[in-house]
Amino acid sequence: MTQVGVPREMVDGERRVALVPKVVERLTAIGLDVVIEADAGAAALIPDAAYEHSGATVGDPWKADIVVKVAPPTDDEIGRLRKGAVLIGFLAPLTRPAGVRALVDAGITGYAMESIPRISRAQSADALSSQANVTGYRAALLATEHLTRFVPMLTTAAGTVPPAKVLVLGVGVAGLQALATMRRLGAHTTGYDVRPEVADQVRSVGAKWLDLGIEATGDGGYARELTEAEKTEQRNLLSKAITGFDAVITTAQVPGRKAPTLVTAETVRAMRPGSVVVDLAGESGGNCEVTVPGEVIVVDGVTIAAPLNLPASLPEHASELYARNVFALLELLVDKEGQLVSALDDPVVAGACVTGAGLQEAS
Repeated sequence: MTQVGVPREMVDGERRVALVPKVVERLTAIGLDVVIEADAGAAALIPDAAYEHSGATVGDPWKADIVVKVAPPTDDEIGRLRKGAVLIGFLAPLTRPAGVRALVDAGITGYAMESIPRISRAQSADALSSQANVTGYRAALLATEHLTRFVPMLTTAAGTVPPAKVLVLGVGVAGLQALATMRRLGAHTTGYDVRPEVADQVRSVGAKWLDLGIEATGDGGYARELTEAEKTEQRNLLSKAITGFDAVITTAQVPGRKAPTLVTAETVRAMRPGSVVVDLAGESGGNCEVTVPGEVIVVDGVTIAAPLNLPASLPEHASELYARNVFALLELLVDKEGQLVSALDDPVVAGACVTGAGLQEAS
């Protein structure tokens, strides 16, 4: 019987776990044996007893045929994997090539959850999207927390307070969720992106579309990197627009590259005191010129927050969504008897596979 191991995440601040009890039940139903490291779900408020009740055993996950994680593995963790094992998780193939090379050297077949192709058939395994939903939701709450003003319109005996104006820069999954959440909180919302095809999605969540006339749609539905001339024009146009908003949430990133600067220091100084910038691109350099990744700072009365790993701040639902994504991928990697199969002819599997002998043969 193929064994799936779930270790406890060791990265500071990582509270998610790769599998939850409900998904363990589904895995055991298709013939897989699940081993959970002691306290693997503790940070997500899931006790070992819940896993055992779902059919898992508590033990050493590193000897399993398939090990599923959330955060990229450390060198020590890679050393604990047995040769020939399969590793599933966020492996950061574009930003941590040394880690991928270490997996190759250790003889590990690695499936990167961030490399799941953006195609309709792969939606159930799309971990980037599921976690981005969590990120966008939390970003909206952070902006609300740091604002010195009401978000919804309030009509009181002392008069009416107008709603906050919120601008979201970059409307992928996180941006759309931020817009939708802010709209539910009562804000007037506006979205901007260099991909004009997402304008209808922005309007579908009740937001206005900010059109600057700059288009940069790239491969796979992502934005391409702008030319230097386009970057300059974009910054100038955005600077004029941003100063009219109470809160700005930025999400713009280009895979494998430094995040584009959308909010300059000069723009921050021109914003009204009490305004907020929530920069979700801090891990790749930040969209705001004065961002300090992982910190909240105040510049000329404007708060700039650059949180890292926001999904970990909602570990229960983030883990549940991620576990469903993992299950969808595992369904493609095992047969009806629960045995590992070579499935690189499947575009979802092939897209996610970043290391392994089978990958080399297929290429």
